[in-house]
Amino acid sequence: MNPSLADRLEGLRERFAEVGALLAEPEVASDPSRLRALAREHAELSPVVECFEKYDRTVGSIEDAREFLAGSDPDLRALAQEEIDAAERRRESLEAELKVLLLPADPADAGNVYLEIRAGAGGDEAALFAGDLLRMYLRYGELADWKSEIVSRSLGEHGGYKEVVVRIVGRGAYSRLKFESGGHRVQRVPETESQGRIHTSACTVAVLPEMDEVDEIDVAPSDLRIDTFRASGAGGQHVNKTDSAVRITHLPTNMVVECQDERSQHKNRARAMSLLKARLLAAERERRSTERAETRRLLVGSGDRSQRIRTYNYPQGRVTDHRINLTLYRLGDVMAGGLGEIVEALASEDQAEQLAALGT
Repeated sequence: MNPSLADRLEGLRERFAEVGALLAEPEVASDPSRLRALAREHAELSPVVECFEKYDRTVGSIEDAREFLAGSDPDLRALAQEEIDAAERRRESLEAELKVLLLPADPADAGNVYLEIRAGAGGDEAALFAGDLLRMYLRYGELADWKSEIVSRSLGEHGGYKEVVVRIVGRGAYSRLKFESGGHRVQRVPETESQGRIHTSACTVAVLPEMDEVDEIDVAPSDLRIDTFRASGAGGQHVNKTDSAVRITHLPTNMVVECQDERSQHKNRARAMSLLKARLLAAERERRSTERAETRRLLVGSGDRSQRIRTYNYPQGRVTDHRINLTLYRLGDVMAGGLGEIVEALASEDQAEQLAALGT
């Protein structure tokens, strides 16, 4: 193991112990938000530290076994060498596992997805292929015990879909499906083709992570300017003589809300804050919706036949993923939901690229 990786792991082990100690402190237990944050960090660090502990124990067993190599008993030396060989293999495996654990996690990986399939070039045949792709993904989801619901759909004139959007609910759905975005091309003889000619059609697929609901907007006091003023309009003597109305300005967005309906300044302030948070939440949802639309546009491409990540060739019974040059001659199994081998290969390639980028 290179020194920089070892130092990083030592630092994480120290932080793990520090977080564990903090979780036991009474003041942390009385602060729900801090408690949640520390508990989450502790859970994230736990598998890394546990693997590092196994690595350390394995290295220790290698050092212990080497002491017997210098002895005079040939049987003990042979046993020691066997132990060293086995421990070296464990050490290499654990080091590889540690490198993977240290890769930055995609926070969306564990969540649900929106799967969008749209017919591209190919007319009716493209719409039929969109239907075939949908069945493939739904079957794959069923095998993984995921749930699905159609959000919207536009039927093709002769079957299939011009476009269909499905919400898939299941742990790890995004991590398994996120590499499916792009152009999918099919080569086969359409049922309506009387001359038996092979046609090429295309669909685009976009896989978008479902954004977590923002239940509460955190607003820093330093981001607010709060002004009080005398309420206007009907209200009697009390309204005219008391600065009970409240105006709150959210400085980062310059959003302004006012409330003067209540006679109590405290109640007006509470209502104004509630309104401000509701408006900020609406703005955040709109931002995320726009971001999702832009992400989908970048993911799917144009739907042209030449833009593809995968080809499904029915006459040859093969499916080819062009990104990793993987070809499988079991198209029927794949279309029936047997995507596992392709998904695993894509995930492994992505992992290898990340490790290479880290220089490990």
